[in-house]
Amino acid sequence: MSPWTVRRTRWVAGSAVGLALLFAGAATVASAGGDGAAPAPRTPAAGSADAGFARDMAVHHQQAVEMSFAVRDVTRDEDVRRLAYDIANTQANQRGMLLGWLDLWELPKTAPDGQAPMAWMTGGTDEHDSTGHSGHDMGGTHGTDGMAGMPGMDHDGALMPGMATRAELKRLREADGREAEILFLRLMTDHHKGGVAMAEGCADRCAVPAEKRLAQGMVAAQRSELELMADMLAERGAAPRP
Repeated sequence: MSPWTVRRTRWVAGSAVGLALLFAGAATVASAGGDGAAPAPRTPAAGSADAGFARDMAVHHQQAVEMSFAVRDVTRDEDVRRLAYDIANTQANQRGMLLGWLDLWELPKTAPDGQAPMAWMTGGTDEHDSTGHSGHDMGGTHGTDGMAGMPGMDHDGALMPGMATRAELKRLREADGREAEILFLRLMTDHHKGGVAMAEGCADRCAVPAEKRLAQGMVAAQRSELELMADMLAERGAAPRP
């Protein structure tokens, strides 16, 4: 079995876990109102971790989809094209679920009262979540303090950890061939690292079980893809950004 096949198997397995958890979450939501089902939890508050994660990760995922389509247009490398397609397909589906939850909860898709992105990870709200527990400081390594130095954080239009800046997106669209492949893999590595940190935050703080499962699936799948992208960069004589 070739090294690529081994890596591909590991990567696909991780993605499959994420997708399985995604659809399991969908089934949980769909069955909440069925006969004999357990009472549904209270709707999350607009300032809760559940709502904040859904809003912010939907935006985060949208950029990953855009970057994936951008590189597919400028490279003929089949490995990169497959990776880009899988990321775009998975994250577009997950984004639809996150926005669907906000609709189900009748909550806005924008932060309330001008609340900054990622505020739900700092525990700075007194609003109650769907279990009735008030917000609290997350502490540990999952708060935003540890993300301040992450590429793209609060710089040149990047709203959240790991997101590419406007200048970086422009470079990706204008690059081609090997240059585009390396830039995409580096940008998506940063993007996934930020996404994993956000998903870990939801796994810690979110109260809706289906959403917590989705976040845990994101962590597993994106960590697997991070390993794959590190190998793909090495094959091109490059490495992730410091």
